[in-house]
Amino acid sequence: MKLLTMTRRALLAAVAASALAIGANPAAAQTPPGVLVVGQVAEPQALDPHAVTAVNDFRILMNVYDGLVRYASGTLEVEPALATSWEISEDGTVYTFTLREGVSFHDGSAFDAEAVVFNFDRMLDENHPYHDTGPFPLSFFFSAVEEVEALDDMTVQFTLNAPYAPFLSNLAYPTGLIVSPAAVMEHGAEFGRNPSGTGAFVFEEWRANEAVVVTGNPDYWGGAPALEAVVFRPITDANTRVAEMLAGGIDMMVEVPPVALSEFGGDSFQIVEQAGPHVWFLILNALEGPFADVRVRQAANYAINKEAIVNDVLEGTAAVAAGPTPPAFAWAYNEELEPYPYDPDRARELLAEAGVENPEITFYVTEGGSGMLDPVAMGTAIQADLEAVGFDVTIETYEWNTFLGRVNPGLEGEADMAEMAWMTNDPDTLPYLALRTDAWPDQGGFNSGYYSNPEVDALLEEARSSTDQDRRAELYRQMQVIVQEDAPWVFVANWVQNAVTNDRVEGFALEPSFFLLLHDVVKN
Repeated sequence: MKLLTMTRRALLAAVAASALAIGANPAAAQTPPGVLVVGQVAEPQALDPHAVTAVNDFRILMNVYDGLVRYASGTLEVEPALATSWEISEDGTVYTFTLREGVSFHDGSAFDAEAVVFNFDRMLDENHPYHDTGPFPLSFFFSAVEEVEALDDMTVQFTLNAPYAPFLSNLAYPTGLIVSPAAVMEHGAEFGRNPSGTGAFVFEEWRANEAVVVTGNPDYWGGAPALEAVVFRPITDANTRVAEMLAGGIDMMVEVPPVALSEFGGDSFQIVEQAGPHVWFLILNALEGPFADVRVRQAANYAINKEAIVNDVLEGTAAVAAGPTPPAFAWAYNEELEPYPYDPDRARELLAEAGVENPEITFYVTEGGSGMLDPVAMGTAIQADLEAVGFDVTIETYEWNTFLGRVNPGLEGEADMAEMAWMTNDPDTLPYLALRTDAWPDQGGFNSGYYSNPEVDALLEEARSSTDQDRRAELYRQMQVIVQEDAPWVFVANWVQNAVTNDRVEGFALEPSFFLLLHDVVKN
C-alpha cells in the first residue's frame, strides 16, 4: 500500500512499528517511503517553544509551529511567515504587522491578532492567567516589548520601550513561534506534551525516550509537505547513532561525530555541512573558587591546547574561537582579536601570580547535546591540559537535560567550570543573555558563571538600541576585546555543523540557524 492512500491511523501504526523494530534491531526493518526517521542527540525537554532553550528541541518545533516572520532559506535574513508585511515607526519603537488570513491551528482554532497577543502576554505578563504554564527562559528576547495590541482581527501592533535592533530577528527565533491559545487553555502546564501550532507538520505522539511523531499537514498555508511523517528519535550515544545510520535504522543523523564522518563515504550517504553562528566554550565560576581571580581564568585559557582539540578531537571540523562572538556574524566580528595561544608556561606564571597552587576544579561535562560536538572527548583533553599546568580537575558527567538542569541555574555551590555551546541568531543574543550582570541566573538569565563588568553591560545596552548597524558593530567589537581580557569563559571552538542522510532522502539542506526545516524534503 502506498503511503498516500493510507489512513492516518494506518500511517501512525506503520511509523510506530517501524520505529520500534528499528530501535530493537537496526537491521530488522526499514521505514516506508514518505516517513523520515531523524536521529536526534537527546530527548526533548518539551514541545512548547516558549519553554525550551535547546536547538535539539527547536529542530522539532520549527516544523510544528510558525512565527510571524522566519529566516529566508540559507540566510539569517527575515522574511514574512504568519505576518505578510509590517511597518516600523520612524523612531523604531512601534511595529505593526498585517497577518496572513485563512490560517488555522492544528486543533482547528483560528489564527488571528488576539492569538498573537495571547502568546506574548503569556510570556511577558506575570499576571496573565496562563503565565504559570512556563517557565519562559528566553522571554529576555522580548524584554523591550511594552505592549502587544490587536488593532483588528488581522492586525497586531508591538510597542517597544526603546528602539531594539534584534527585534525582528528574535521574532524569527523559536521563542517567537506562535502556539494555539485554545490548546494552552485546554492542557495548561501539560501543553508542552500536547503541542498545537500552524506549521507544516502536526504533532501526533510522544513516546518518552523513544520517539516524537509528527505527520504532514495537508492544509498548511505554505502547501502540504512532501513527507507523510517524521519520527524524531532521541539517540543520546553518538556511536549508537552512527551504527543505526550505517545499518539503515535512521534516515538522517544530525551532529555527526567528526571521527565518524569518513564512514559515510560512497553513494549510499550524503554529508551536508553549513557554517553558522556557533561557539563552544567553558563557563568559569567567577563568583567563588579559583576562577574568581581573573588571572586564574586567563591561565585556563592559556593552558588548553585548543588547536589540538580542533584538529585531533574534532578532525578539523571547527576553528579555534577567539572570543564570545562567532565569526559567522562577519559584520560584528572583531577580526583583530587573536585567540589565546597555547602557552602552558604563561598559565603557570599566572597561577603563581595569583598565589594559587593546585587549585581544585569541579568540571561539569555532558554526554552530548545541541552543538556540544564531542563533549566527553573534549572534556577529557581539557582536563589533561589543565592538570599539566597544576590544576586538580574532577569531571562529573551528566545526560544533557540533567546537565542543563545543573548548569542553567548557576554554578554557585555546584561547580567551577562547565561545558557549553550556543547557536545564536544575532550578535546581541549570547552576550546579552549570558554575560550581562542582569543576566545572572537569579534574575532569569544564563550568566551561570556570574561574570560582571559594568562597561560590558553598557556596551550591550547601547548596541541593542542603536538603529545604526555600523555603530552596533563597533560596540560589539569593543565588547569582544573586554570579554576576552576578562576571560569569564575559556573560548574553545566555532563549529561547522553537519548532518548525514541516506540516499533515499532528497531536497535536504542545513540552515545557518541550525534548525531542521523539513517541508521540502522527500523520502523515497
